[in-house]
Amino acid sequence: MYFPRKIQDDLLNHLSERQITVITGMRRTGKTTLLKWLFEKVNSRNKFFIDFERLDNRALFNEANYDNIIKALTSQGLKTEQKIFLFLDEIQFVKNLPSVIKYLYDNYEIKFVVTGSSSYYLKNMFTESLAGRKKIFNLTSLDFSEFLTFKEITVDSQSFPFPSFFSHEFERLKFYYNEFVEYGGFPEVAMQENLEKKKDILNDIVNSYIYVDLQTLADIRKIDNLNKLLKLLVNRIGSKLIVNKIASLTKISRITINNYIQLLEDTFLVKRIPVYVKNPERDIAKAQKLYFCDNGMLAVLGNVSSGQLFENAIFNQLSKFGNLKYYSQKNGQEIDFILNETAFEVKESPDMFDLKKLSRLADKIGIKNYRLIGRYKVENFSDFIWGGSIR
Repeated sequence: MYFPRKIQDDLLNHLSERQITVITGMRRTGKTTLLKWLFEKVNSRNKFFIDFERLDNRALFNEANYDNIIKALTSQGLKTEQKIFLFLDEIQFVKNLPSVIKYLYDNYEIKFVVTGSSSYYLKNMFTESLAGRKKIFNLTSLDFSEFLTFKEITVDSQSFPFPSFFSHEFERLKFYYNEFVEYGGFPEVAMQENLEKKKDILNDIVNSYIYVDLQTLADIRKIDNLNKLLKLLVNRIGSKLIVNKIASLTKISRITINNYIQLLEDTFLVKRIPVYVKNPERDIAKAQKLYFCDNGMLAVLGNVSSGQLFENAIFNQLSKFGNLKYYSQKNGQEIDFILNETAFEVKESPDMFDLKKLSRLADKIGIKNYRLIGRYKVENFSDFIWGGSIR
């Protein structure tokens, strides 16, 4: 059964564009499923789906004479006198594919729709050779709205700004939201009811990411150093990213740490956010914060507190609505997230004291709008957004 994704309408609209449609993102976020759905939506018989996990398909696109590729495709029934729709899955398996696509794109009327599992690969291999010829769409793991859709739970869509705590909605959806916070939004994980099997799937995704994707893409030889760094980053969710301190603790050079973190960000595992400052020129000198792009992977990679898991989930939920920043004072007082000139503080069980503190901090930087975000129902206090309402 196919469950809709929020990105699908944009992808459908792009099918009519000449540009190459590129769907990227982490493995097992549903790219192949979405590609097959798009294939079925094309109202033409002059279309072809190629899976590059098959060795024979890879061999075809490794052909030195690119016109022979067209001959092979026409032998399958495609007609070059009509527009061809070519759907290519897992393009990272064919090393010279960008030059093949460029040649075919420039010389034949072909609409390409392709998937690839890593922006690291796509940026390095696609940027120059296919400049101006492509549009990249990033498919993430499920957000909470999509998660509920996969559970076949009907909810009203929400938009920024988000509503205050509503007891009836909380009682109806709290079980699902807690599952989302604990296990993240990979489609396979969301569909699996058995908790141990959820963990098994997540462990498999993490191992495949580290020992297949990263080692293949970046030729990482000291995998122990990467594992050491990952565990340390997990423990610093919600804290400032001080590279000098990390280098001292791990005995890994600052340059290597920065390269690793950039790789982790390029391959969709983590995301950094900058500090909020009035003077943009000072932004560069301030420490960033780092979050993981899926709670399930975060939980598998290390031991994190309930509060850290909740804050990381809120990071991913809010990031769908714009670019996030955080605010920090020298005395250590902070505002977790700032989005569209609204300050958000994340507390599992917020109270009036938290609201007053947030009000004072927001006032110091001239931000008029501020909201607490909570996870649990709180007696005699409802002036906060329930995390499950951010979807």
